[in-house]
Amino acid sequence: MAELATLARPYAEALFKSGHPQGSDATPWLEQLAAIAANAQLLQFADNPKVTAGQVFDLVSGLVKGDLPAAGKNFLRTVIDNGRLGVLPEIAHQYRALRNAVGGTADATVYSAFPIDAAALSELGATLEKRFARKLNLKVELEPALIGGIRVVVGDEVLDTSVRARLQQMRAALTA
Repeated sequence: MAELATLARPYAEALFKSGHPQGSDATPWLEQLAAIAANAQLLQFADNPKVTAGQVFDLVSGLVKGDLPAAGKNFLRTVIDNGRLGVLPEIAHQYRALRNAVGGTADATVYSAFPIDAAALSELGATLEKRFARKLNLKVELEPALIGGIRVVVGDEVLDTSVRARLQQMRAALTA
């Protein structure tokens, strides 16, 4: 079977090109569809030969919070009809990459041992944008194993100022 990225690319590009001139952003509903499609039980249900594409569509669209716009319904029907429901998370990932490339932004995940309040996150965002020289879309995830500090991942770049990383550096220096 072809790589997921290869299967997802035409869908992501078509979705991006269809909405880009009008300035519409499919991210809110596409992210929801991707999260729903990542469910293993749903994929198993969709792969059942006794289940029709209409039943899968009704189930998935019923799980979306709020109304799915017409473009979202058409896109979902196309994905389901072509048997690509399991590719939706990768489609969403590639769509974000296309949107970020045009907007000059990047997705950044901040891993923290403790919750970060809005004011601190705003200040951290400004500092990180200077450090990485681009606008960042921050997402915070809790990771208690860091002990303290943060670890920031922007694409393939990592900035790790956590206590765990410093302890690992000290251990490497002491054993060398």
